[in-house]
Amino acid sequence: MKKFLLFASVAALAVSCNDSLKENEFLVSGTIDTIYNGKQVFLREAPKERNAPGVSLDTAVVENGKFTFKGMTETPQERFLFIEGEEQNAPIRFFAEEGNIAVNVNKDTIYNSKVSGTFNNDVLAKYNKLNNEVSKKGQELSQEYTKASQEQDENAIKKIEEEFETFSDQMYTKFKTFIEENPTAEISIQAFPSLLRSQNATYEELQSVFDKLSQSSKDSDLGKKISEYLEKKKEADNAKSATSVGKQVPDFAAPTPDGKMLSIKEAMGKVTIIDLWASWCGPCRKENPNVVAMYNELHGKGLNIIGVSLDQDGDKWKQAIAADKLTWQHISNLKGWDEPIAKQFGVNSIPATVILDANGVIVARDLRGDELKAKVEELLAK
Repeated sequence: MKKFLLFASVAALAVSCNDSLKENEFLVSGTIDTIYNGKQVFLREAPKERNAPGVSLDTAVVENGKFTFKGMTETPQERFLFIEGEEQNAPIRFFAEEGNIAVNVNKDTIYNSKVSGTFNNDVLAKYNKLNNEVSKKGQELSQEYTKASQEQDENAIKKIEEEFETFSDQMYTKFKTFIEENPTAEISIQAFPSLLRSQNATYEELQSVFDKLSQSSKDSDLGKKISEYLEKKKEADNAKSATSVGKQVPDFAAPTPDGKMLSIKEAMGKVTIIDLWASWCGPCRKENPNVVAMYNELHGKGLNIIGVSLDQDGDKWKQAIAADKLTWQHISNLKGWDEPIAKQFGVNSIPATVILDANGVIVARDLRGDELKAKVEELLAK
């Protein structure tokens, strides 16, 4: 049974970091700029829900640029420190666990305050450094992409998209290495979702990393959610393997916008593109003009397209088809990410494409732009 009992907080002069601590006892010793003298520091639990305030556990007062908290905990517990007058800023995160915990408050960026002294807090500092580096690079690329999009600089956009892919692979490797080097640390389970952003990571790779985590991490709420995700990932990877290049396309059918059933066999041409998209998908809508131009040029030579939408709102689906002038055939079960056809192909991100030859054999997947058109022309020329 987890327990967390706080003693009354005391001023730093009354308790020294060199005091002998009992089993399961912790001491938080904070240093902060003297401009905060007389201000309160609030110790709170981690919130149960996103953006919800955590339960307040104790309060200390800054004296001579110092504050302390002392308490008991049988297991490491995630906690947050809030400085009076700085509540609008991100708090200081740390783990209450047996030992002396030093908190050096950075008054300019509170959330970047240094916490050290015990195992989980030392690992947390490494995680914060890594996360800050990744976040900074991600923001830089996002800003560059926004600027290129506003200027409609297609060459810059393509280059930045390639940089994003490289950055995504690097981020995956860095967080994977961090978790594998610190499998028993409390923060490692919170680092795991960063791995799930990778489109190239397989179920086997992710499960292998997850298996290295502590049982308490696996049993946490986040651990259970990740476990559920991995099971779905396993199903998707198996489906993608069953519909990989060289395999015969599986049969499927779904309602058209006017309610009639249409199967893949009825929609096939000399070359067929299965285009998985949705009206709410920005990248899909952005790509549509290129697909329209290709279809208008090559449909007469044998290119057919069947659009499979991951929409849930039938009206928005039909409106998008009309607005984007998508004159090929369309089907959807209007089940969003639960679309059976998407699951059949192991699709977990859109836009996605599956390219078939005249015999219904899958010859390529997830091509876009010039690469897609080149492949279609190659197949039509045979």
